[in-house]
Amino acid sequence: MLEILSMNFMQNALLSGILVSVACGIIGSLVVINKMGFIAGGIAHGAYGGIGIAFFLGFSPLLGASAFSLLLAIIIAYITLKDKNKIDSVIGAIWAFGMAFGIVLIDLTPGYNVDLMSYLFGSILTVSDMDILFMLGLDIFFIAITTLLYRQFVAISFDMEYAKLKGIRTNFLYYVMVCMMALCVVATIRVVGLILVIALLSIAPLIAAGFTKRLGSMMVLASIISAIFCILGLMLSYYYDLTSGASIILIASICFFVFAFLKRV
Repeated sequence: MLEILSMNFMQNALLSGILVSVACGIIGSLVVINKMGFIAGGIAHGAYGGIGIAFFLGFSPLLGASAFSLLLAIIIAYITLKDKNKIDSVIGAIWAFGMAFGIVLIDLTPGYNVDLMSYLFGSILTVSDMDILFMLGLDIFFIAITTLLYRQFVAISFDMEYAKLKGIRTNFLYYVMVCMMALCVVATIRVVGLILVIALLSIAPLIAAGFTKRLGSMMVLASIISAIFCILGLMLSYYYDLTSGASIILIASICFFVFAFLKRV
């Protein structure tokens, strides 16, 4: 372990894994409780369109993915609030459009050939100081918003109709939740990639839900569990020369299956 910590890129990888775990613990708990996993998947895959725009126009992929993901989040939130029956078809269309649009733009980018695999399956070992600052800023933002709106999030998560009758601005809070989820997805793409982002968002909260029914406790426990997955996955990838993002999700998946089996027994 000391050997791993002596290398700067591994220090950045571990720190980014912990920071993303905090974000996934908070947002993932909201995703699991509100059954928004498919929405997160649509935004994650659609975000590739923002990455394609960024490379084509020559600015930061992180900025492009963030802006494009927020746009997709607002569109999805608006349509699903109007007609929840259309959610599957709308998200499927956005999912396909974002991926195709991003790939075409990258193909058209002159003189540059981006490594598609690093965005599909993550590239935590190449996380930069700017990426870490972005993740830290998101964590602070998520903690602040969740603390400020905690009671309202609990209300709409467990009974949206009752919350609406109590005068809570449910539509506004839904938009906030989906936009927070979009930003969390962008940060998580750097760690495990857009293909595996749903697993990191959902597995730890699902395990945490087996130990507590309180949303706040679930968020804290899910963050800790997710951080453990990231650390163990990084160690596995380092010692056996494996893809880091896939190693993290492999550890998480095995733990989830063991937990589900033990709980059933």
